[in-house]
Amino acid sequence: MSSKRFYQIPPPHVNPDSLSGKLFVIEGADGSGRSTQISLLTNWMERKGYAVVNVGLKRSTLIAKQLIEAQQSKIIGPITLNLFYATDFVDQLENVIIPALRAGFIVLCDRYIYTLMARAIVRGADPGWVKSLYSLAIVPDEVFYLKAKPQLLIERNFQKKATLDYWESGMDIGYSQDIFESFFFYQKRMQNQFLQMQKEYGFQVINGNRSIRAISNDLISRFEVLLP
Repeated sequence: MSSKRFYQIPPPHVNPDSLSGKLFVIEGADGSGRSTQISLLTNWMERKGYAVVNVGLKRSTLIAKQLIEAQQSKIIGPITLNLFYATDFVDQLENVIIPALRAGFIVLCDRYIYTLMARAIVRGADPGWVKSLYSLAIVPDEVFYLKAKPQLLIERNFQKKATLDYWESGMDIGYSQDIFESFFFYQKRMQNQFLQMQKEYGFQVINGNRSIRAISNDLISRFEVLLP
């Protein structure tokens, strides 16, 4: 059994050798099929007999509600927003992720610190400062990045919600007053940031332009190699 690694130092009172579970991350923009694939993978793993826990952004019982309310106000500043997200993450790390790994569970993350770092850096935050916010993060066993064309992301978001999200379109940045144009610019910058991060963190890039079934078959074939 190999012990878990942390990006800088383990949180207080956490023994990496005690974390026997597996931590897997699926990254990707809204419309990339990320949440659908998490659901399919969870069902597949549970049928195989694995105990699975799902985590994701804005799911902390401590602060998720306040974070959502702050975003809806659209007046929250970038530093405060980053600290909100870091608190949301650390609360889940301490109270969900670490206990689940200690119990030998598989933890499937519907986005992890990489989305949070990319969002902050695209909005002008210092990369060193952003990394310091997530210095307690566990290094995942594997990260998969679903990469889809911005135009396809627009189409899928409209099919699902009949609208585009203010923050996922980068409207707070000021690329354009047109939400479609802003979404396109923002998602291209996010993809570029992820491809830079891929060199540092070693993501597996998955073609997200395909059908749900094709992506699912691709992911499952990769997980069959990774699971004990």
